[in-house]
Amino acid sequence: MDNRQAIGSWLSGPRAAAENMGVDFGYRGERLGLPEHGPGSVAPLGRRFGALFVDWGVCVLIAYGLLADGDWQASGNWALGVLLVLSVLTVGTVGFTPGKRLFGLRVIAVNGGRIGFGRVLVRTVLLCLAVPALIWDRDGRGLHDQLGRAVQVRI
Repeated sequence: MDNRQAIGSWLSGPRAAAENMGVDFGYRGERLGLPEHGPGSVAPLGRRFGALFVDWGVCVLIAYGLLADGDWQASGNWALGVLLVLSVLTVGTVGFTPGKRLFGLRVIAVNGGRIGFGRVLVRTVLLCLAVPALIWDRDGRGLHDQLGRAVQVRI
């Protein structure tokens, strides 16, 4: 075996090298008992980012119009607080934010039920810190979802 195959190229990474050697990682969500495709499967990254951008845009507009007195620079700070409140209220009650609903996503507990208020609060605070949301496991869940024992799925 060539040494490059064992380590993986800088483009494909170690996961591709392991898959070439016969390691089966399965599909995203398999360890959680979720289907591979369709409703109930793990939400794709593109849809999750799209939903976040829609929610952020709504929060910036709310902050600009209601809280920042028309000051664009101050509206960014207020928008983070609005995002926190919006996410806690909507995910905690109906399971999705307006952006998630638009993109056909829902946040559920890992066991399949509704996510409780405490876990929604933990998840949302970590999401507002941004860094935990950028650390993923092999199921595509961010650290904020892992600590909140939640998963984003397709509706």
